[in-house]
Amino acid sequence: KRQKGLDLLVIDYIQLLSGSGKRASDSRVQEITEITTSLKALAKELNEPVIALSQLSRQVESRDDKRPQLSDLRESGSIEQDADVVLFVFREEYYLAMKEPRPGTEEHAKWQADMERTVGRAEVIIGKQRHGPTGTVELHFDASVTRFGDLAHDGQLPDRSEY
Repeated sequence: KRQKGLDLLVIDYIQLLSGSGKRASDSRVQEITEITTSLKALAKELNEPVIALSQLSRQVESRDDKRPQLSDLRESGSIEQDADVVLFVFREEYYLAMKEPRPGTEEHAKWQADMERTVGRAEVIIGKQRHGPTGTVELHFDASVTRFGDLAHDGQLPDRSEY
């Protein structure tokens, strides 16, 4: 930080990191706890934000509602405990696309309507925010460039004649 400057530290992803390995008996959960505690301390020491990505457990795939929850964070409750903010990205379109029914059926017509409703949309789920509210924010998602943006509804679009 002193030599080159640092404004943000991003860890992609926590499960790829290793703990100090002081004790061979340490479980992976204990190791992840050590890592998240260290990242929190580092953020405070540097006075800079740390964004740490994490894998989710597979249990999310077994539910009907695939929206991730705090309990889906893989290998440790310490991620939830140490984080100031936990965000999840959810795209219903991703899951619907995998369930396409046979064309020409009633189910396919309903599926098409659901796809039209969800295409180009994503949700950012604020699962935890230590100093603020939780909830969901809808965003536009451009899959061709993997970009998220504001989701402006037709009534909120600016009049182009003003430009």
